[in-house]
Amino acid sequence: MRVALATEAAPGRPNEDFAAVSADAAVLLDGAGTPAGSESGCSHGVAWFARTLGSSLLAVMTQKHETLPELLAGEIKAMAGLHEDTCDLGHPGSPSATVVMLRRTDDALEWLVLADSSLVLDTGDSAEPMVIYDDREAQVGARYRSAMDALDSGSPQHQAAHRDYVEALRAHRNRDGGFWVAATDPLAADQALTGTVPRESVRTVVLLSDGASRLVDRFHLATWRQALNLLDQEGPEALISRVREAEHSDPGGSRWPRGKTFDDATVVTLSLP
Repeated sequence: MRVALATEAAPGRPNEDFAAVSADAAVLLDGAGTPAGSESGCSHGVAWFARTLGSSLLAVMTQKHETLPELLAGEIKAMAGLHEDTCDLGHPGSPSATVVMLRRTDDALEWLVLADSSLVLDTGDSAEPMVIYDDREAQVGARYRSAMDALDSGSPQHQAAHRDYVEALRAHRNRDGGFWVAATDPLAADQALTGTVPRESVRTVVLLSDGASRLVDRFHLATWRQALNLLDQEGPEALISRVREAEHSDPGGSRWPRGKTFDDATVVTLSLP
């Protein structure tokens, strides 16, 4: 298996994405950042949460035989135990992250997607690849984002509106009818999208945080097939570079309204023999 991985923080901010790969497993987490002026109830921070949970998930995927949701539930519970004595885990802004998990067995690829990072499976026998994306947060967010999207992304007013938007979403986090992320509740793992595909049918797998997938799903500057071709020919750094070019071309969000002018971007590509 050939692996290529690239990650780049949004300018001026710590990277809250995490990705790692072993011989038979891969994981990507995108931590949900806390806007300036908002509280999280946690002294450790989102980057710590994503890095610690992601590392433990990669380890247990190759050491244990439980299903991916069972493994995720167990590690969410274990994470809570790491900081329940020092942090307010009941706070609605307690650190959380999207999760993509992939495990390779002798004859299959098992996958799990929770929240809005993306998993792309290229079988090579169709015009467009199979894309797994959990859009429940986007569906909820559509109710609240009009005021934010009407403002210049570089303005203090937009920053305040983004903070209000994030805090409004917190009321729907890990609730029926809302959206689900890895945070403090192990039951969120049962809400993940999961599946299995024959190993021999897939030639390339790509894991992307939403800061990287925005080239396709928000900016619409490439199809998924074009993005895969770019990754194959030039690597994940090239895709992230295209994202940054688009972000710089629209700093005020007039063409592509968005909460974050720039976002952490992470891409993992796995080419299977």
